[in-house]
Amino acid sequence: MRNQLPYLDFLSQELQLPPIDATAPLVIDLFAGCGGLALGFEAAGFRTIGYEKLADACTTYQHNLHGFCYQTTLARQPDLVDGADVIIGGPPCQPFSVGGHQRGLKDSRDGFPIFLDAVKSYRPQLALFENVRGMLFRNKTYFEEIVSALRELNYIVEWEILNAADYGVPQRRERLFCVAHRGGWKWHPKTHHNLPYTVGEALGELALIVPLNAKFLTPSMDEYIKKYEKASKCVRPRDLHLDAPSRTVTCRNLSAPTGDMLRIRLPDGRRRRLTVREGARLQSFPDWFEFKGNEESQCNQIGNAVPPILAKVLACSVKAYLHKQCSGSQGLIIHTNVGTESLLSHRSRMSLT
Repeated sequence: MRNQLPYLDFLSQELQLPPIDATAPLVIDLFAGCGGLALGFEAAGFRTIGYEKLADACTTYQHNLHGFCYQTTLARQPDLVDGADVIIGGPPCQPFSVGGHQRGLKDSRDGFPIFLDAVKSYRPQLALFENVRGMLFRNKTYFEEIVSALRELNYIVEWEILNAADYGVPQRRERLFCVAHRGGWKWHPKTHHNLPYTVGEALGELALIVPLNAKFLTPSMDEYIKKYEKASKCVRPRDLHLDAPSRTVTCRNLSAPTGDMLRIRLPDGRRRRLTVREGARLQSFPDWFEFKGNEESQCNQIGNAVPPILAKVLACSVKAYLHKQCSGSQGLIIHTNVGTESLLSHRSRMSLT
């Protein structure tokens, strides 16, 4: 018997943005995307400033969040706003994902040198990054180099592979999270391990209706998927099952008509692809969060994001860590005095680059 909040009420409760607090700890969000990480941190009471190269994602961030997002292509030795207590980010994961051929350090899309430069230059109290599981496999040696670089900056480094379903996201999404801290970090206990939200709870009535401009699978697509699932030795068809969490939402399986696409089987037997809003719900974005750009751009923003509910869980752990550090060390300064004047000065510098 389920005794938790209905899913949409849960999102509304957990991801409501508090009023802006100019004294709240400041978080720099690198490779920010549409703001999945930032939404979780703002919901936990932090201020955020994002840096993102894609115009649509940057516009989405600023439309929905309190924080400003700089549209810029980050380079080595990045010029960032001063005074951040925390640096977070999702450096491009293609170098380490299976789909990206796991080329790691040899891949020009690698954002980790930039992330490490930022930590070295600005010395936050804590740094956190997210990446795909593949970083711990073929490119484990490179991951160990990143850990060593952070340790050389006198950080303690810990990492875990977290399953988003264990924290209230209706999706079995496993990602690597790595935290560099000064001591006293604690991972948040699992909140929904024994009672995860399901696709049916997340989508509700949307799973049973045919929206305008619905995209149905054609007979040829059905046949292709049948062959794909046979070759993949699927025991259970890979349609979304309403009584369980979703499989991982990605850019590819949300936006493209592939053999692995996310789809719903309707009561009449037809199968249709997910809409943008349905994909967003499975990623734990509340319905008030609006994505900008065309449909493909919106799907990419959703698939690349850290689920905001999981981001808030991490943000609460960061908040507890900062409080412990602040109360336990006279030498620690939380930068709550970074005001509008400083941010405007940085914005002026950025506009010249």
